[in-house]
Amino acid sequence: MANKIAQRTYEILEGTTNDKITKTFQIFIITLISVNVLVVLIETEESIANEYGKFFYPFEVFSIIIFTVEYGARLAVCKLNPKYEGKRFAPLRYVFTPMMLVDLAAILPFFLPFVVTDIRFIRIIRLLRLFRLFKLARYSEPMQTLGDVFKAKAGDLAVAFFILFIVLIFASSLMYHAEHEAQPEAFSSIPTSMWWGIVTLTTIGYGDTYPVTTAGKVIAAGVAVLGIAVYAIPTGIMASAFTEELRKKKQKKHKCPHCGEEVEF
Repeated sequence: MANKIAQRTYEILEGTTNDKITKTFQIFIITLISVNVLVVLIETEESIANEYGKFFYPFEVFSIIIFTVEYGARLAVCKLNPKYEGKRFAPLRYVFTPMMLVDLAAILPFFLPFVVTDIRFIRIIRLLRLFRLFKLARYSEPMQTLGDVFKAKAGDLAVAFFILFIVLIFASSLMYHAEHEAQPEAFSSIPTSMWWGIVTLTTIGYGDTYPVTTAGKVIAAGVAVLGIAVYAIPTGIMASAFTEELRKKKQKKHKCPHCGEEVEF
């Protein structure tokens, strides 16, 4: 009996079946997560918080109970997961998986204030409630696709952003030496000049920091054009990776009637 309950719990939590109970559970969790994120956002509106703030805490307690029970249930049935079946210290391994860490980050902000009394630290902790948004990755296929894309192209993206970092350092250094004497406050050091480098490379250009010397303007023009080319690299990587991942998901696998092996069409 206990094994059947554990198996059924695992099926509902992991969505391995498409029955009514599983779908209802997923819709409930998705709705609860979405409302939690919405509450975190609207709490910052003083007029709304003053009028409806009395409802926020009971809802927070209700959400924490659900998320905590879900976390404990996933931990209890993790041995049924093929990845951990028959392995030593399966629960400990499962606890440190990315999604379980997200689940932990979703419930910790409620419990930590009972241990820590520093007001500033508590405010930072409460902001961590936004991590509940990432819980949607368990139940949202688009977010799962995004995760698969990042996982598949992690190496390529790392190289692209390393190149971007090198360009940022080079551009900031040039601008520091070109503008430091003319604007000692705006370009007081290379790390300070990196703010200009970031907003220029990303083509945002806030206008709060800009060159006034001829050399600085020439460097800025080159960096602005270079920024378009540099940011095109990770954009291209992500675009091709998404196309490839969606193509894989659309391909249907069938079993060969003769050998039983899966074939793609």
